[in-house]
Amino acid sequence: FPGLADVSISQDIPVEGEITVPVGSQSPDDDYSTLDEPVKDTIMRDLKAVGKKFVHVMYPRKSSALLRDWDLWGPLVLCVSLALMLQGGSADSKDDGGPQFAEVFVIIWFGAVVITLNSKLLGGTISFFQSLCVLGYCVMPLTVAMLVCRLVLLAGAGTVSFIIRLIVVGAMFAWSTLASTAFLADSQPPNRKALVVYPIFLFYFVISWMILTFTPQ
Repeated sequence: FPGLADVSISQDIPVEGEITVPVGSQSPDDDYSTLDEPVKDTIMRDLKAVGKKFVHVMYPRKSSALLRDWDLWGPLVLCVSLALMLQGGSADSKDDGGPQFAEVFVIIWFGAVVITLNSKLLGGTISFFQSLCVLGYCVMPLTVAMLVCRLVLLAGAGTVSFIIRLIVVGAMFAWSTLASTAFLADSQPPNRKALVVYPIFLFYFVISWMILTFTPQ
């Protein structure tokens, strides 16, 4: 620009205004760290998060809560509780049914891992631990069914007892299957949903069969 070479700016012209960098108002939560909070607050926050996930399972609907804030604490508690209630049944072993705890624990976690790998191989968009979280939390209805069956068996084992247990286990099996598919089905390609739902059906069916055939020693 040759014309700009002849332009001179007087040094006496004052520069008005303020040269400042706008900084947004910083909320107190920006500097908040979970490392500085009391242990009680941390535990209560985690318990509330687990409780909300239980509510989502008991009232299954399309929601990203289980997928967004996944954790494995709830599935671990449910798995241990179910294994403890199944322990002591009439099994092949005669020493108080001890091996059943490990069997139930392995079946639940190994089955969840296999279903997750199957989902990933079929092109699912859900992550590995998100799938484990959903499958683990959806064991909750079957855990409730196991508790009801133990209470029914206290009154004695007979035809009426078996019918009641069959109805309860069947209803909770359907609940677990529907709840898990409500969270996982949308993460799969439309033409492969059946290939994902079928292993989930078998997974909860095996757990339901263990609960239905349970007879205390």
